[in-house]
Amino acid sequence: MRVILLQDVKKVGKKGETVVVSDGYGTNFLIPKGLAKASTNESQKELAKNNAEETARQKELKAEAEKVKARLESLNVEFTAKVGKDGRMFGSISPKEIEEAMLKQWGIQIDKRKFLDKEPANSIGYTRLRIELYHGSEGVVVGTVNVHISEAK
Repeated sequence: MRVILLQDVKKVGKKGETVVVSDGYGTNFLIPKGLAKASTNESQKELAKNNAEETARQKELKAEAEKVKARLESLNVEFTAKVGKDGRMFGSISPKEIEEAMLKQWGIQIDKRKFLDKEPANSIGYTRLRIELYHGSEGVVVGTVNVHISEAK
């Protein structure tokens, strides 16, 4: 029996694939649970249409990520920190704090889990941190944010 998977099924296949399974497994388990549907000409056309829509959506998301990347390149996120006598900074600036400052200063919402450089910014001056803005079928878009930490007076 040929079925189109509506969700990922372990040891069978990924969502959107057309696979061959035994008749009993398809009719008694996959189709009633909503994990698959029978492969017919109409369902194949619908699958092709859905794939085309998903591809267009992914291209749109990638283009949006490219715009954000270009904007991030020209921005600086500003912080002030206390500094000891030897010029070393007390504490550090975490990705969570950078996320909040980007939203407050520039109105850019980026999830802290998207930071590729997990270590905090802990030195006076400029630090460049990489952010994964898009990861999908169209590739990966990685932007860089400039964090400027100056001495608090």
